[in-house]
Amino acid sequence: MTIVKIIALLLGLAFTAFGYLIVFRGKYDLINGFTAEQKAGRRDERYAQRVGRTELVLGIVLLLCFLLLQLVT
Repeated sequence: MTIVKIIALLLGLAFTAFGYLIVFRGKYDLINGFTAEQKAGRRDERYAQRVGRTELVLGIVLLLCFLLLQLVT
């Protein structure tokens, strides 16, 4: 169970950090191939914001799972 807690914590921190950087700092270059697709006109900033919010929410959910696992065991 310890390994599951560690994985949930590390993934939660990583996703939250990347989501924060994309949504609030505008680091769209963290999205693979975004700048090339943006220049080609296939993607826009709304797509990048959606990806960033998804990562941010997923990270928060994983951190909450970690906290829940801490309370249960």
